[in-house]
Amino acid sequence: MISTEIEQVEKYYTMISEYLVKYSMQLVGAVLILIFGLWIAQKLSKVVAGIMTRNNIDITLTNFVSNVVKVLLIIMFIIIALGKIGISVTPFVAAIGAASLGAGLALQGMLSNYGAGLAIIATRPFIVGDTIEVKNVSGQVKTIELGHTVLINEEKVEITIPNKHIVGEILHNSFNYSLVKGEIDIAYDASADQAISLIENVLDQHDLVADNPHSQVGIEAFAESGVTISYRYWVPTTKIIETKLAVNGGVYSAIQGADIEIPFPQRVVTLNKE
Repeated sequence: MISTEIEQVEKYYTMISEYLVKYSMQLVGAVLILIFGLWIAQKLSKVVAGIMTRNNIDITLTNFVSNVVKVLLIIMFIIIALGKIGISVTPFVAAIGAASLGAGLALQGMLSNYGAGLAIIATRPFIVGDTIEVKNVSGQVKTIELGHTVLINEEKVEITIPNKHIVGEILHNSFNYSLVKGEIDIAYDASADQAISLIENVLDQHDLVADNPHSQVGIEAFAESGVTISYRYWVPTTKIIETKLAVNGGVYSAIQGADIEIPFPQRVVTLNKE
């Protein structure tokens, strides 16, 4: 039993020795090829990243492209090194192709997100800080990743949208601001011009109301009980609620302070005596 194991060890030792004798120079060459490959991959990756950075290419796309260049070069030099020591790479290439096909089918949704992410980064329909609305979801862009985009709304809630649901859809981009609408009714015998002037003054005095685009105030409609004064203004997306509450309070105080009547629904009932 022991002699059989010794014979097997000697057999493997002989095979390894013969292989090393036969391929010693090839092994050294393969190691040198791998070292050179790692070095050149690192250098070219940095060169690509530097070129893209100098041309103000998005940092996410820059990192992705430089890493792809590095990985492809390393794989290429590994194949060359394997061929140098007499290992056929054809079966490996076939196996990698089959595995890639299976992985591609299994990860089709994820890959489509990555493809859409590259399209977003390349075409830049929006950037971090813009306010967008897509598929009835809106918010300020917090981060743009290859697979998804993160929005944050006025309630400080983060919304993660897969990028495949952004590319190809109708996209609303209001950049840094969001539109806020408000309205108040005044009596028909009150001065609409005075009410409009008061509301404009409230909007002008609020720090978070944007100067550009400029706010708009005017008569929206003639309601049953009064004249509807509408006001529209732009505020930072993450400050919508607090600004709207403050502006509405200021408008209400200004209208009341000027003794302008705010009507309530009324009905006139006429009784006919027979």
